[in-house]
This record gives sequence, C-alpha cells and structure tokens, in this order.
Amino acid sequence: MGYTFAEKALARAAGLPTAVAGQVVDARPDIALSHDNTAAIAKIFRAIGVERVAIPEKMAITLDHAAPAPTPRHALNHAEIREFVKEQGIKYLFEVGRGICHQVFSEEAIILPGQLILGSDSHTPHFGWMGAFGAGVGRSEMAAIWATGELWLRVPESIRVIVTGKLGRGVTSKDLCLAIIGRFGADGGLYKSVELSGPAIEAMSLESRMVIPNMMAEFGVKNACLPPDEKVFEYLAKRTSNSKSQTPKTKTEIESNAIHPDADARYENEYTVDADSVELTVACPHTVDNARPLREVKGTPIHQAFIGTCTNGRLEDIAAAAEIVQGKRVANGCRLLVIPASSEVMMDALRLGHLQTLMEAGAVIGTPGCGPCMGNHMGVLAPGEVCLSTANRNFRGRMGQTDAEIYLASPAVVAASAVAGMIADPREVGG
Repeated sequence: MGYTFAEKALARAAGLPTAVAGQVVDARPDIALSHDNTAAIAKIFRAIGVERVAIPEKMAITLDHAAPAPTPRHALNHAEIREFVKEQGIKYLFEVGRGICHQVFSEEAIILPGQLILGSDSHTPHFGWMGAFGAGVGRSEMAAIWATGELWLRVPESIRVIVTGKLGRGVTSKDLCLAIIGRFGADGGLYKSVELSGPAIEAMSLESRMVIPNMMAEFGVKNACLPPDEKVFEYLAKRTSNSKSQTPKTKTEIESNAIHPDADARYENEYTVDADSVELTVACPHTVDNARPLREVKGTPIHQAFIGTCTNGRLEDIAAAAEIVQGKRVANGCRLLVIPASSEVMMDALRLGHLQTLMEAGAVIGTPGCGPCMGNHMGVLAPGEVCLSTANRNFRGRMGQTDAEIYLASPAVVAASAVAGMIADPREVGG
C-alpha cells in the first residue's frame, strides 16, 4: 500500500521513515507563522517559563490583520511584537504595508514544496498551492512550537478530488471552491488532507491555484494540496534568486524535494468534480456552504463591494476588476473597496494602470493587508448593510457587524455588482 501526500509530508517533518493516517507524530515545522496575534502568543510563551525561543531562524511574522494600526491597542500590540522580534533575534518580520502573511510568504519563497508550515492563522492551508503541508494551529500550540521547535500532530485521513473538464467563460477557481463546499458542506473535509488535481487545475494560473487550498480552510480541512508542477518550480526558483533573505535554489533542487502521493495510496473518499458544470457561484449569508448559482441571487441590492484578502487580493484579481469597471462608475449608494494582498501586488497594479482605472470608476484603494475581512477597520459594515466580498468567510459579524449580511463571490462578480449596485453577472455588465 502506498502513502498519501499528508502521510509522506508528516513522516518527513517528524524524521520518520513512514507515517499513516491516525498516527500521532512529533512534527518539526520548517516555518512557524504568526501575525498581529504574536503579541498574545508571546504572553503565553512567557508564561511557560522559557526565556528564549527555540527556533528564531524558522519564525516568520507579518503585521497584516490591523495594519496600519486602527486603535492605540493595536498600535501597542505592534510595538510589543517589534520589541519581541528584536529581543529574540527572529529572522523574518514583515512590517505594516508589506501585505498579508500567506501572500507575502509565497512571494518571498519562505516555504517550499514538501515542507511543513504551521501557522497561528486558520488559512495556513494556503501553502498547499505549491505542494507544501500548511496547517493552522492555536495560540497555545504556537507558543509550544516557539519553546520546543516541534508539535505533535495527528496524521489526517485523506480525500482525493479530481477536477475534470474545463471551467467555462467567466468561471473562476473561486466559483469552483464555492461549488465544492456547497456540494459537500462546510465540514465535509473536517481534519482531512484534501488532495486536488486534474486537468482543470493544471490549466489554471498560479494565482488562480492559490485560491483553492486557501478556500479549503472553509471546508474544515487540516491541509489541502495541489500537485506542484513546472510552473510552481520555476516561480519559486526565480523568487529565491531575487530574494535578499533566501538562499538561491535551482528549479531542480526545489523539484527534488517535492512530495507526490503514491499511485496506490489509500483515500477515505474520492470525488470527481466536472469543471464544465460549475456555474458562477455566490455564497449567501451566513455560511460559506450556503452556495447558490449566481442566477438565483442576481439583483440582490448591495451597499459595499470588497475585493481583496488572502483569497482574492492578487494581481490577477485586481486586473479582472479593472477590466469590468473600465469606463464605468460605481453605482450610487454603493462603494467599492480594493485592497491588494501585498505591496508587490499594489506596485504591479499601479504600474499596469489597474489602480487608476479602478479609482476613476470610484473605487477606494486601501493599504495592503487584511483590511475589513475580519472586522478590524478599513470598511466595516453598518447595521442592515449588505456586502459582496471576495473573502473566504461570511458568518454573522465577520466584518464587524452582526446585523449585516455578507455574500462571497469572485472578483469579476464583485466588480460587476459594484457597477450595477446589485449582484450582477460580469458577462452581462461587460469585460
């Protein structure tokens, strides 16, 4: 019997020849990720009674969830984090404005295929886009990783999802994810390793692929992964070569460490999804699995349209939005917020003219970071308002107001809806 991706990845991280689903291993992450919550984790860490972190060279921190600091309390958290980084000699700190941890770490090639990244952020499965094992952990667990350099993990059972066919005109990887979660439920992948592959995924750009393991966090997964290919290896080789903090690696070196499941690996479930049948999809309040075809909710009035987050704040997403709004205006009574996922994305969008196009249409551009996604600032909602967002979550109160409604969709749908003032089909609005 062969082994799944998760079994191989966690065996490697634990220094074991093999591991199987259900086994508990002491895994040593290649990177320990945290962000603004580092200040709170540091308090837990100090309570353990350990003076120095065990793995300063493997710790990476971003200030992204409340950046720039919206309140004195957030500013104090940031100041405490900077001091902790200096005191402990932590290798990576990305300051306010650099962007969202998952996007920034991908751009910086801090994590590579076959490696293990544990993060105190629930969307750490994001790094499965490159064939890394990414998993979210709690603050106490992260404090334990800082103190010891390892954490016990139960090797998850695996689900294989093969995506056949080809996505239709205007249909994106975001629609695919919403369709999968809507079909199998928000707990359909609970503590599972989900392996997604197939011709529809192979045909996607890297930016489109990044959406998938990120959204699988809303499927309940422990991790999700896509098979890394030439596109991935070439991207990361270029990134390590241009990085000031990374040792350059060749495409061959990166590829040699990639992990692929065995052909005879055993899966708990295997599903086939026909990409040709996926429609433009919208997740309706107040759960991600309340997914419906766009045609069923078209015409729903909205007050705010938001393009950004670690799910859909990349250059490809901003370009799609700019194409839709070119020569048009955001509807009266509606506002369009656009927040790039990183400073690099913002600079590229600026250079290519996308931000000018969006601003001429009436959009507001925000500092790279998480923005209003978790309800801190930069676009929280008022009671009774409706927001259409490219984010990954829409539960009640997610954007700071329990008496508001959040719908989720792709960037093109959000941009078209901003122009229409209601949920709209981008193929009908133009672009």
